[in-house]
Amino acid sequence: MNWIIGVDIGGTNLVVGAVREDGEEVRGLVSEPTGAPEGPDVVIERIVTMARGVIEHARRADPNARILGVGVGSPGPLNRETGVVIFTPNLRWRDMPVRDRIGQALGLPASLDNDANCAMLGEHWVGAARGASNAVCFTIGTGIGGGIVVDGKLVHGASDVAGEIGHITIEVNGRRCGCGNDGCLEAYASGPAIARRAVEAIEAGATSGLTDRVGGDLGRLTAQTVFEAAAGGDPLADELVRDTARYLGVGIANLLNLLNPEVVVVCGGVTRAGDHLFVPLRREVARRAFRPAVEACRILPGALPGSAGVVGAARAWLDQHA
Repeated sequence: MNWIIGVDIGGTNLVVGAVREDGEEVRGLVSEPTGAPEGPDVVIERIVTMARGVIEHARRADPNARILGVGVGSPGPLNRETGVVIFTPNLRWRDMPVRDRIGQALGLPASLDNDANCAMLGEHWVGAARGASNAVCFTIGTGIGGGIVVDGKLVHGASDVAGEIGHITIEVNGRRCGCGNDGCLEAYASGPAIARRAVEAIEAGATSGLTDRVGGDLGRLTAQTVFEAAAGGDPLADELVRDTARYLGVGIANLLNLLNPEVVVVCGGVTRAGDHLFVPLRREVARRAFRPAVEACRILPGALPGSAGVVGAARAWLDQHA
């Protein structure tokens, strides 16, 4: 059986797994904190170590396993042709030859694509957007990324920057984003941004059980804390989730009017908020987008939690080595 090693480099976690050539099975999936302050050299060394462990796992399970290559998904902007990550707003990497560093260390042909593009490829290949001719994927975690499929093909644009949904402007004079722009969607609805808005509200005097949930240490407050509190009926947390749904709804409505997709897939930890997020989000989209676009589109949580980026990185490798 043929396998491709998929690597998903995230702002919070590194995820590596062996993906069967048809995408229907993932083996040896492992995840570790990214440890971004360590710098790219240390992080790449850890990725290589993780990948070697995954390869050993695949070969123990199947001595005849053939490892075809390694597909890498990384935050961008990046250059697929040269395999270089140009800049990552959250990791602060610049001009890193990620593809060749990983591929040469493993002795495997390698590919590089944007991590959110990889999530889109995974969901389109074997997940929630399977079979859709036109689809959009939002990945919401440390940052917000996106992938776009038009007429069945992933859109990369003229310089591999297409799909940077997290950096569309939703507030002209809004919050400063890590990319240097003001008012980006990522500055309002990413995981750290949700936590930041919660801390600001509490420090401004809002009453909430969120403080008790983190033992009084607001530095430990995360988006997941907010989602759990909202599910438990905390008024501030509920307001924060509804505001997040509104921000995301603005971004998704813009894309519905622009691209008219059949499916919008929302991936990442934010999906754990369930109906607390998706009900007001769909309502906001319906309020803002053209009715025919809304009626034609399903807004769904991802079907590959934890593995979409890995599966999509393998798909990207196949596409680049076909």
